[in-house]
Amino acid sequence: MSKTTNKFSPEVRERAVRLVLDNQGQHGSRWQAVLSISSKIGRAPQTLNDWVNKADVNSDKRAGVSSEMTEKMKAPKHENRELRQANEILRKASAYSAMAELDRRHRT
Repeated sequence: MSKTTNKFSPEVRERAVRLVLDNQGQHGSRWQAVLSISSKIGRAPQTLNDWVNKADVNSDKRAGVSSEMTEKMKAPKHENRELRQANEILRKASAYSAMAELDRRHRT
């Protein structure tokens, strides 16, 4: 599981992608537009290119798994992890309670 933080807000990402898409006609290729804009926003060209590709996937211009679907697939995994943690806490509490009950019976 990745622990990276997003340095740029979704709005900044969307604006950078829009700049690439709007300006690619002024450059020889999309990659040249990515190179030009990435230097202006202080991000690696490959990162900006990944953002552009993901935007294409999200708008069904390119095959792949959309951001929305990725989030839907993560939700059950997150819920499952939380449920496992809750079950572990309940197991430990039950064992502690059972031991306390046994100790109480032995003392009387």
